[in-house]
Amino acid sequence: MKSNSEHKIYDCIIIGGGQAGLSVGYFFRRTKLEYLILDEQDTVGGAWLKTWDSLKLFSPAVYSSLSGWQMPNTDEEYPTKNEFIKYITAYKKRYNFPVNYSTTVQQVIKEHNLYKITTNKGIFYSKTLVSATGTAKNPFIPTYPKADIFKGEQIHSVNYKNASSLKDKNVIVVGGGNSGAQILTEVSKVAKTKWVTLKEPNFLPKEIDGRYLFKEATESYVNNDTKSYTEKVSLSDIVQIKTVQEALKRGVFKDYRPFTSFYENGVIWEDNTKEPVDVIIWCTGFRPNLEHLSALQITKNSKINTTGTKATDINGLWLVGYGNWTGFASATIYGVGKTAKQTVKEIAVYVGGL
Repeated sequence: MKSNSEHKIYDCIIIGGGQAGLSVGYFFRRTKLEYLILDEQDTVGGAWLKTWDSLKLFSPAVYSSLSGWQMPNTDEEYPTKNEFIKYITAYKKRYNFPVNYSTTVQQVIKEHNLYKITTNKGIFYSKTLVSATGTAKNPFIPTYPKADIFKGEQIHSVNYKNASSLKDKNVIVVGGGNSGAQILTEVSKVAKTKWVTLKEPNFLPKEIDGRYLFKEATESYVNNDTKSYTEKVSLSDIVQIKTVQEALKRGVFKDYRPFTSFYENGVIWEDNTKEPVDVIIWCTGFRPNLEHLSALQITKNSKINTTGTKATDINGLWLVGYGNWTGFASATIYGVGKTAKQTVKEIAVYVGGL
């Protein structure tokens, strides 16, 4: 192995080239620090490359923009998945971020006060590290009794693409957020569906969407009123995009509380009745993708302790874009910029003090 002196040492390496990683890169451009983004995808797009075909964002283009460059207006009010991928691709090109694609981080350790990042493309060293890998690689499916004997198909939303294979099947969609509602809207057109949610889902009024949620969040952020925004603002409330409004008219959104168990051919409800099911689609969210940091031994309950985005149990590590624990709305397109900006400020101070 080469000695450290034979390796280039970056001021910062960012792991993950999706919306969070590129947002951090945007603010690094304003500094003299030397940084590099490592991304395991073959091209720009991050987790958006893996989502279902008909996905719609729940904010108009101007509220679906990354720092520094507004997303162009789209054909309809809410941008599609492909429109956003086109925008983020142009964003990366516009700012010419230094990204090494097809680079999978296998392990991160601290060595001689530097981060040693082992990848399939060799070893990298940096004074600081930003982890921006998101959650898409770590889908969450709740544990149910006898799930192992169920003969039907189980799909997490990350693997769902479209409803073409579900025609005339009995399908249960589990999850009361925007992903569950949008997927149910589509599947219900070709299959017999039921919608399982932990509690009665909340549909926002037609005139309320992501732009209003983010406006309230921004005001709370500026006023340092964290209690207010955590109580008032819920990004899990369902936005009535056009397809959701249409499904409401069809009476699709009758919600049921969770079943209690599986059996070979379906599910068992609370009253012990059995119902045959061909497919379960789990729209039950994700957990942070932090496996690459496991050797640092600071991960607890699928999270790393942070103050803002800065790790508290190790020096020189920041985590961006994982959810409210790394900044309110930081896992959203519009919200990640605030935490990315503050992160780069902190890294500049830290590197300057080394």
